[in-house]
Amino acid sequence: MIAPPSPVPTARPAPPLRCPESDVSTGVGLLGLAGLLVWIAVCRLYPDIAEMLGLSGGLSGERGVLSGPYAALAAMLFTALPMALWSVLIDKVHLRPSTGIDWNRARSLSDMLPVSVVKLCGLWATWALLAAFYALARWYWNGNYLFAMEVLSFAILPLVTLSVPYVIWLDRYLVEPRDGCFQFGAFVLGAGVIGREQWDRAGLAKHWRAWAIKGFFGAFMISILPPGFAQIIEADPAQVIGNPVEFVMLLVTLLFVIDVQIGTVGYLLTLRPLDSHIRSGNPFLAGWLAALMCYPPFVWGIIGPDNSVLSYETATPGWAHWLAGNDAFLWVWGGVLVVLTGIYAWATVVFGIRFSNLTYRGVLTHGPYRFTRHPAYLSKNLFWWASVLPFMVSNGSMADAVRNSIFLLIVNGIYYWRARTEEAHLLAEDAKYRDYHGWMEQHGIITAPLARLKRMLTGLSRAGTGRAQPFPAE
Repeated sequence: MIAPPSPVPTARPAPPLRCPESDVSTGVGLLGLAGLLVWIAVCRLYPDIAEMLGLSGGLSGERGVLSGPYAALAAMLFTALPMALWSVLIDKVHLRPSTGIDWNRARSLSDMLPVSVVKLCGLWATWALLAAFYALARWYWNGNYLFAMEVLSFAILPLVTLSVPYVIWLDRYLVEPRDGCFQFGAFVLGAGVIGREQWDRAGLAKHWRAWAIKGFFGAFMISILPPGFAQIIEADPAQVIGNPVEFVMLLVTLLFVIDVQIGTVGYLLTLRPLDSHIRSGNPFLAGWLAALMCYPPFVWGIIGPDNSVLSYETATPGWAHWLAGNDAFLWVWGGVLVVLTGIYAWATVVFGIRFSNLTYRGVLTHGPYRFTRHPAYLSKNLFWWASVLPFMVSNGSMADAVRNSIFLLIVNGIYYWRARTEEAHLLAEDAKYRDYHGWMEQHGIITAPLARLKRMLTGLSRAGTGRAQPFPAE
């Protein structure tokens, strides 16, 4: 479907007295960030560490910093492990009913083995179809995507091997083991073997929405891990600290590395015992269209520089060019860019192990989400305006300045569209999110004024719309 139907307007319930508790604790993201920073320090200090430990440096006798792609990949372990341990040992997420697990009811192995076999068939068939998609799509075999394909090709054997004991063990405790993976396995094996009543179209669609999200975005996130990580490990802060532009861009790169590392962990660590599984993928076609337009390969022809449809960087040398020669303004303007990028990274860090696009994996209400429902989108779009300055062009063309500004406004509109479809998904899924939505509309430092402005502009009173309308303000 394109969008959910609008509900019949009703009197709006009173908003909750306080913001609902977040499904993710603050400690999860902070511990993941700490683990990542420790690994970055180890990689940068590796030559000294190797010398102290008496490790040989090969033919050259010297050890360099650990800036290669596999060091970037290893960073995910240092990020994920602390977050997983905190989630289980401190937050005890494995005991939550939302996991769908009852640890007090262990079925016998003989009872569950037939179900587990079907589920494994469904899981392996899912991976096989994703592998076929990767093989077919040309863009996965060029540039940074080559690293992602190398990693996934290497991972398939251990994944297949480990999936056997994991699925059999978990099925013994699942309240409903006949999930989407089981239904797809039943579909693959055929009605004559399993029985048509074991699977339905809605279950298969839900299964494939979740795995399409993991497959598409997981490969993308792995592909962008190495470049920024290498830049941070190899950088010499002493050489750039006196240059406001280079120092600011180094900090921006570090913040993007934090965002990518923790975000990638979120895409890959979707496990029920951690309560981080995908409960549902966005069911609205509009949500998928709005999201995919912002990522390769679709973004290459739609949003970006050069000859894309919505190119907003024609003849735009950017903030560093226009403020050159005035270090005070460069430091101030650069500070704004760092703050905006910091908010963007913060919005990912607070997700902990649950970050991913187009999914419902619980409700997040802390961190920057206490100020606005979409801190990442808001900060990212403001960053583009502040860094590119699309209305200031070096060729003196008023037409280019106008085109740039209009096209960036359209890009902003795409992200607003994404926000609306994501909220439609969450409003339909969880009463806690509806409470959060209502609380933010009244108390959010950024959201509440925007909601009031929208009501003034549209002439809608607070009592005239239902709180659960599909496309709320902001």
